[in-house]
Amino acid sequence: MSKAAELAKAGETLTNQPSGRKNIVTNGAMQIAQRATSSTGAGAANNVYLTVDRWVVELGATSAGRFTMTQTADGPSGFANCMKIDCTTADTSIAAGEAFSIAHRIEGQDVQQLKKGTSDAEYITVSWYAKGTAKTYGLEVHDADNSRNIHKLFTVSSSWQKFTATFPGDTTGALDDDNAKSLHVAFWVHAGSTFTGGTLNTAWAANDNANRAAGIDSFFSSTDNELFITGVQLEIGSQATPFEHRSFSEELSLCQRYYWNTYNGAAIGSNTGQVNVIGRSAGGQNYETISEGHFPTTMRAVPTMQIYNSITGTAGSIRGDSSDFATCVINFRGVNYYSFNMNNVAIGQSTFVSGNVTADAEL
Repeated sequence: MSKAAELAKAGETLTNQPSGRKNIVTNGAMQIAQRATSSTGAGAANNVYLTVDRWVVELGATSAGRFTMTQTADGPSGFANCMKIDCTTADTSIAAGEAFSIAHRIEGQDVQQLKKGTSDAEYITVSWYAKGTAKTYGLEVHDADNSRNIHKLFTVSSSWQKFTATFPGDTTGALDDDNAKSLHVAFWVHAGSTFTGGTLNTAWAANDNANRAAGIDSFFSSTDNELFITGVQLEIGSQATPFEHRSFSEELSLCQRYYWNTYNGAAIGSNTGQVNVIGRSAGGQNYETISEGHFPTTMRAVPTMQIYNSITGTAGSIRGDSSDFATCVINFRGVNYYSFNMNNVAIGQSTFVSGNVTADAEL
């Protein structure tokens, strides 16, 4: 190898080395699925997280189309998992307002390094792997603070491909420095004329719904359709670099800022027979605090919580050590802790109790 080639190779190696946490997307390799590894009959409810953490289903007007979403043990070399969606009910009569995208939402305080809205705004590059039934879909980067977006179409085939989209920095509209949603990375897979009737925004522009999905095919065109996605990365720069693989424990901790439960992979509300959240009833007063718990990491905001009986799976119920049950509620919550109380008259005092909890602070 010549000296010039050696220097070029060294430069390539240095360029491809991660500098800090370069991937702004959490769970891009679809490793974490705290809620479930499979969800069937999806497509009727908007704004729901079904399987792999941090990826939300966004819908416009409800379509008749339905799908199954799974965390699937498939992926290109180096990726053990992917997110798969499989059309189970087709919809070929598409109403104007229908829309279906799968999005990743990012806090404003996590994207200040993009320098958006300044003359120094950085180039950004999104890369991802996908395969599926041959279709054309759309990638969108959406600025929720200033209602601006930019897009790129991509066409999948039956083999895994790596896709990249590089966008210039947007000098209009700074992103809020807070814990609310500021930037979305979304994959558009179905839409009606409200979202397809214009011209795709391939440069940063003020949001016009007609331009958001122009040129895409419909995932709901046939029950033969399926789509697999993994290795999603959003980074600063004008070139895609190798995917940043984080450890499972680090990725889990990042996801638990937004969602956490004590089911350890079992279905939410299931009869697991596990003893997870444990407390002890106090004196004979109704609804006394019996236990306080701490989240594994500080949550994004005070979460919405629910407690479930560990034997029956009933929401708002707790089990005593003599297999008796009592109503139970979360009475105090913060970003680091929670406590719950129960009807001690129904379950008795000085009794060990158990249940499962969920905590949701998603964007």
